[in-house]
Amino acid sequence: MAISAVDAIVKSYDIRGVVENQLTPLVAYALGVAAVAELGLEGKGFIVGHDMRPSSPELARALEAGARDSGANVRSVGLASTDMVYFASGRFDEAAAMITASHNPPEYNGIKFAKAGAKGVSFDNGLSGIRDRAKAWLGKDIQVTIPAEPSGVTDVLIGYAEFLRSLVDISDGRRLKVVVDAANGMAGYTVPAVLGTGVGLDELPLDVVPLYFELDGTFPNHEANPLEPKNLVDLQQAVVAHGADVGLAFDGDADRCFVVDERGEPVSPSVVGSIVAKREIRRVRETSGEDTPTVLHNLICSRVVAETIAAEGGIPVRTSVGHSLIKDVMARTNAVCGAEHSAHYYFRDFFGADSGMLAALHVLAERGAADVPLSEIAKDYMPYVQSGEINTRVSDVHAVVQRIEQAFDQRATIDRLDGLTVTGPGEGPAMWWFNVRASNTEPLLRLNVEAGSLDTLDAVTSEVQALIAAE
Repeated sequence: MAISAVDAIVKSYDIRGVVENQLTPLVAYALGVAAVAELGLEGKGFIVGHDMRPSSPELARALEAGARDSGANVRSVGLASTDMVYFASGRFDEAAAMITASHNPPEYNGIKFAKAGAKGVSFDNGLSGIRDRAKAWLGKDIQVTIPAEPSGVTDVLIGYAEFLRSLVDISDGRRLKVVVDAANGMAGYTVPAVLGTGVGLDELPLDVVPLYFELDGTFPNHEANPLEPKNLVDLQQAVVAHGADVGLAFDGDADRCFVVDERGEPVSPSVVGSIVAKREIRRVRETSGEDTPTVLHNLICSRVVAETIAAEGGIPVRTSVGHSLIKDVMARTNAVCGAEHSAHYYFRDFFGADSGMLAALHVLAERGAADVPLSEIAKDYMPYVQSGEINTRVSDVHAVVQRIEQAFDQRATIDRLDGLTVTGPGEGPAMWWFNVRASNTEPLLRLNVEAGSLDTLDAVTSEVQALIAAE
């Protein structure tokens, strides 16, 4: 069972599975052994952190034991958000692993690996090898002992908070009231340190209203997945009730941040990505004279992100979806930042890794410097309308995608960077494009549509959905 489970839990960008019968402590130990061999960590540092899920501490100890028994110098950072682990990996220039299943239900857990300096590990550059080595080790049926407690913990929370504050200074902005929904996830640990005085840093001009800051990996209030509208309802209501300027919602491991304006309306991640891109381009131009910095945007971001980058004098580079893949492109292009429509935001000065908290600081800085509410700021980055992600269960993804391509081949531009992107010839209200991609984990087809008007959006979305349903 353990050997077959490894095949099921190794995904394109990380490891994710059910704790009871897939990602067990024995499997975690084997993955620790495999990571040392595959990433060449014998005699080198290896950082391990974990989130607040009930299964996470034991899985962390098991992974640490496997790595330590294989010759790595393990450094436990204990309870952490994913971007805290990336910070530690960058600061100490050591490989790292984060035990988390992000926004998945409580019965799941997972592992996100990083090479030294917070560089990405995906299926094509390490995860497949880790999988194969773990399976081979499990086939030997070796008995192991997993420690009941970590041997010692390196505290990185203060350094992480200081570092983020050094990258975005909001101390001189207007005082803001901010509601933060941590969803009982790791933001309940990191927000008091970064936005508050929890680790002894100076007070910022923020009045933080906390929602669900108690760390609880059973998620008793709602799922830690702000991408689902139902999980934003409590935050939206609290923002309006408290008369707040901004609302922030984090996922379980706090590497993604979603934003709500003063009316309780969600702010598109593409709007946040545009704000971050504009601010980062201006910052590097002022501080280093870098005239045309590169900024990444994944292919399901709104067209406005690329337009904002170009308008600011930057070079927009379109990428596939996926954090490990984007980290590789960040390094290859020396991009100053990058944005995914899933609310992952990447920063060159944050070791090329993603940080929801750093994106949140940018939004707070933008609002703190403005004389208008966040809804007015966001309006400048909303010239188009979007469908949001529409997921459909299909039996043959390839056949459906092929049918869609044939239907549009003679009247649109088609590319296959990641799935199928189809762009119409129109501009203004007639502008449209859509992307269809297969899920990495389920028999689902993901559809995203953007258009210059609601009529165009409805027409294109209906046509594509009819093609999907025709199977």
